[in-house]
Amino acid sequence: MSVRSTFIQFSLKAAIGLGALFVVGVLLAAIPNHHAPALPLLARDPGRDVQAGTSSGMPEMDAADAQSGEEAAMHDMAHIDQGDTPHMHMTAPRPETPQDQKRAKEIIDQLRPAMEKYKDYHVALNEGFKIFRPNLPQKEYHFTNYTNGFLEALTFDPARPTSLLYKRTANGYELVGAMYTMPRRATEEQLNERVPLSVATWHLHTNLCLPPKGQANTVDWSKFGLRGSIATREACEAAGGTFRAVIFGWMVHVYPYEDSMDKIFAMHHND
Repeated sequence: MSVRSTFIQFSLKAAIGLGALFVVGVLLAAIPNHHAPALPLLARDPGRDVQAGTSSGMPEMDAADAQSGEEAAMHDMAHIDQGDTPHMHMTAPRPETPQDQKRAKEIIDQLRPAMEKYKDYHVALNEGFKIFRPNLPQKEYHFTNYTNGFLEALTFDPARPTSLLYKRTANGYELVGAMYTMPRRATEEQLNERVPLSVATWHLHTNLCLPPKGQANTVDWSKFGLRGSIATREACEAAGGTFRAVIFGWMVHVYPYEDSMDKIFAMHHND
């Protein structure tokens, strides 16, 4: 084989390898909970344009601190008030149109029968849904299918929610709703194309300050977490905490067994 042929084959293999890496990078960036670098700030920090972190984990925190911080964040989310706040960014409502009502009904009509088998929560578990923090008391438990979450970043199927929402009962779990997701970089136009903003409110959890290392169990949670007073990177760093401008991705809840559009597309069950 000539030197030229060898060089051409090497170049082709290198190009294929780089192409594969590029495709993987694009797919990873599409995952709702994957943190791509240098994402724009969606929360309020007038003194400085803050960018989200580049890691999906919690660097410079040991496993116990990371778990405590995550549990505190989930606890805060379960009790956080509605409304656009420094810790929650919500989509702006839009005027309702007949097309939006039709689209909303189509979503419900496809979601409700698809959820029917999951009234037995064992079926959800057997099909790959994982209970997020089952030992943490919550108003609603998210049974999340991470494959569905990945696919939701690429395409939308109303019958394929990222998460199923359950209430805990004396005998297990009662199915009450579902949750769709999109990557946190999605625009309101993209969100509106999936679930109209005139009938539903998408939300994004923002400005989380995790407590200093080793203090998760003793820290003053009136300052930290998603209900804490700290809501900027500067204040968080001054308190020795770890700042997250955005956590998770865009979310919208649907409760298809309710009897009105307001209740079906409420932020929380029975709102």
